[in-house]
Amino acid sequence: MTIPKPSPSAKKQESASFSILASLIAFALIVLCLWASQWQYHRGVDRHHRNFIISMHVAQPSLSLSLASKDLNAGEWRSVTSSGTFDSDHQILLRNQYSDGKYGFDLLTLFHDENGVSYWVDRGWVSPGATALSTPLLPATSSGKVSITARLRLQRSLPQGSFFAVTSSGKGDLISKWNAQSNTQVKTEIYYLDLLSVSDSTMTPAVPVVLPELTDGPHMAYALQWLFFGGLVIYGRLLLRRSR
Repeated sequence: MTIPKPSPSAKKQESASFSILASLIAFALIVLCLWASQWQYHRGVDRHHRNFIISMHVAQPSLSLSLASKDLNAGEWRSVTSSGTFDSDHQILLRNQYSDGKYGFDLLTLFHDENGVSYWVDRGWVSPGATALSTPLLPATSSGKVSITARLRLQRSLPQGSFFAVTSSGKGDLISKWNAQSNTQVKTEIYYLDLLSVSDSTMTPAVPVVLPELTDGPHMAYALQWLFFGGLVIYGRLLLRRSR
């Protein structure tokens, strides 16, 4: 029994179908590479702009918080001054904070401004407790009125995810939202401060919050890499066409 061989027209039709399919796949891959390249490019541009804004605002002289809070976008990252009292009964520990490679927490303390508003102040890094379940030894908090110099931060600067740890009361109360009402019914502002110095020098952070790393990252290199991948797809498609 002999198997009939495909006719030349059938071979030609099969080759044309394969060529169309390969071209469609190559086209889809090229579009994907171009999209990924554009995405990385714009991420790089946004990050460069963010770093420029941070550097510019950090270099500006200090101003009062009451002025800076009138335009939060223009005031973010600026050094601000204010006066009021710390509320040592309401503190939060932010987990997953590191200093010189050592794990610890950032200590947040509620601050009642003399202008009648309340907000959280990040008092810097503190060492962990003796065990994973024990509360760290927290620095002392002045009960009187103090003047502070701090860096204005917005809610979008906060780390995302589950970063709240145990409260300073040791009762295991968890605070799930940054600006929402706390169990004290105190409504905080939509910004917070990174503490730099206090008129009561005993409260000046031993390890203050550091600025983020102001690098543009690898986004531009990744953008070029995706363009290179797109070129490889084109080159591969041409080689495949020549081979057939």
